[in-house]
Amino acid sequence: MIPYDKEVDASGLHCPLPLLRLKKAIMEINSGAVIKVIATDPAAHLDFGVYIDQAGHSLLHNSKDMERQIFYIQKK
Repeated sequence: MIPYDKEVDASGLHCPLPLLRLKKAIMEINSGAVIKVIATDPAAHLDFGVYIDQAGHSLLHNSKDMERQIFYIQKK
């Protein structure tokens, strides 16, 4: 398990809400902090990937099971 500073549970939300929740959480933490995001939207990895690349943040880990995806993102 990766240590994290803030958790965002976006389960049950569809695009663009998981991404909006991630963006809001990123603004609330300091540089270097890690956010854990839980999402059930199957396209979340696409939205998060583009946002992380464009904003310069780091995807530390991503896992997926049948129902959800979990992302660990470090703020730049």
